[in-house]
Order: sequence, then structure tokens, then C-alpha cells
Amino acid sequence: MLILPAIDIMGGKCVRLALGKFDDVTTYGDPVEQGEAFAAQGAEWIHIVDLDGAREGRPMQRDLLRQLTRTRAKVQFGGGVRRFAHVQALIDAGVSRVVVGSAALQRPDEVREWIASLGVERICCAFDVRPLGDTFDVMVAGWTTSGGADLINSLAQYPEGALKHILVTDVTRDGVLSGPNFALLRMLRAVRPDLAIQASGGVSGLEDLRALRETGVAGAIVGRALYDRRVALEDALAL
Repeated sequence: MLILPAIDIMGGKCVRLALGKFDDVTTYGDPVEQGEAFAAQGAEWIHIVDLDGAREGRPMQRDLLRQLTRTRAKVQFGGGVRRFAHVQALIDAGVSRVVVGSAALQRPDEVREWIASLGVERICCAFDVRPLGDTFDVMVAGWTTSGGADLINSLAQYPEGALKHILVTDVTRDGVLSGPNFALLRMLRAVRPDLAIQASGGVSGLEDLRALRETGVAGAIVGRALYDRRVALEDALAL
């Protein structure tokens, strides 16, 4: 299982939000220094989220991004990616994989064309979900709005072979160290074994990462647990 340490950027700073709330922010420091530190500790990939871009609907951190892509780690980047031109510009800036969120739900025909053009390794579709009874409601626009569709129906727009990488976040758990939604991830693995699933939201320590590995997910995004020193990146990478 791949460990992807997370860097969320807002106003040029490395921050973490609680439950995706832009008014509940903890600031941790310089994102470039943090990226260099993660790479020095052995991270193969770094997951970067442009929170300003998520609100504005277009990537906003290109100057910082060019510095971050100079580290030894590969960069997976999301936030505000709405158009193919955004994807191309990010790849040109050195991003190895681009995360597409709202567009993946709202314009699946178009996003499938992007994937066909660039290859399945270049794009990861992100589905930010909120539990709703026995289903999972997909959120859009930086988690601020319901997309009006559930997760399984949304994934049906991407038949086997059309998509490889997905990132799934339970927005009720992100940034609060409450543990991942293991039931959601097991269900996804059973329904779509063809997909490489990255789990995001809730990781609080090494035991959560061990349990995630047992679900068969391909990767885990780790944020606040690293910043609050509940887990050391070297220990997570050694699992």
C-alpha cells in the first residue's frame, strides 16, 4: 500500500482543515519546506491539494507547485481542476498525476476523454462522499455542495478500463483523526476490484494504516496524523 503524505495549501501556507471547513484552519508552515522534508524522509509520492483553487474553480498555486515538483517525490495534485487545459498546464509544471473532482462527477464523458488522451496513470478521479443512509452522496465544489448522485452510480460512468485511480474521502472524517471509513472501502473493493483506490480521511495512527492495508486499497493519504506527530512518516512507509 502506497503512503501519500498530504500538503494542503491555502494562502501560500501549509494548512489542515477540520471536516473540510474553510473557517476551521490549522496552519503548519511553508509547503515547499514540508514537501522537501517528506521527500527526504522517503516519500515516493506527495499528495497536494490547492484549497484556494478548489474554491475558485481553477488551480491557484502554480509558483509553489513548480518548486514542489523539484523534490525527489512524484506529485499528485488536485484542487480547482475543471478543464483539460488545467490538466495539461499541471502536467507541464511537473505534476505526475492530476486529481479531478467535481468534473469527474458532473462531466464524466469529458473526463473519460481526458483519460483516454493522457493515459490512466495521469488522472485520478476524486469522489468526496458523505454517508446518507445506506448510500454515499458525492459532494462537489470543495465539499460545499451535494452533487446529487451516489458513489456507486457515479463510478458506473467509468467502466472497467476507462479509469484506474480513484481517491475516496469520507468528508465526515477528514482532518479529525476519527479513523477511516473501513466499511465504505471494503464495499468499494468488492464492487470495483478493477480500481486502484486511495483512501483519504480519518487516519489517526499506524493501526489505522495497518487496517487500511488489510482492506486491499492501493494507497492511503495521510495528513493531520503526520502534522500532529501521531505517526512518523518513516514508520508509515515501513509498514
